[in-house]
Amino acid sequence: MMNIAFMVGKRSIWAILTKMVLGGVSIQGAVRVMAKDLVRTRHQIEKFYKLKSQLQGVSLRIQTLKSTQAMGEAMKGVTKAMGQMNRQMNLPNLQKIMQEFERQNEKMELTMEVMGDAIDDALEGDEEEEETDDLVNQVLDEIGIDINQELVNAPSSAVAAPAAKTKVPQVETAAADDSGIDSDLQARLDNLRKM
Repeated sequence: MMNIAFMVGKRSIWAILTKMVLGGVSIQGAVRVMAKDLVRTRHQIEKFYKLKSQLQGVSLRIQTLKSTQAMGEAMKGVTKAMGQMNRQMNLPNLQKIMQEFERQNEKMELTMEVMGDAIDDALEGDEEEEETDDLVNQVLDEIGIDINQELVNAPSSAVAAPAAKTKVPQVETAAADDSGIDSDLQARLDNLRKM
């Protein structure tokens, strides 16, 4: 805005000077006065710009101070609220509440698990068993094992008690055949069997 006023003032001064020259008036004194006026106008414009920037700086400082003050007030309010909360907080009571919450939460999880198992058991039918058996048989068929054939070839008599009695004579007969087992080693084996 100052720049526009300066430009208008400068043009009007030039217009006046031009008229004076064309009119034959001695312009030496008038030029000096107008030049002085032009210089003053320039200095005033510079001072106004400096003043404007200083005022903007002051305005910025004022805004900074206002925001700092507002932040201080907010912190004061928060500190007061935190103090009230700390005075009202009963730590032992809060711990009891948290322990009770954990207990009830565990109880609820166990109940949900038992209910889930009960629902699964109620809904699980023979179809699932058959599907499970079919899937197992399919996997065994893919790897080449026929479970029915293996069960037919399995021994049907009890093997645990007689097998222990038959093993001892076999070892003794092997020792009697003298198939290369050292007598010292055979004595150790006999001692181990007695234990």
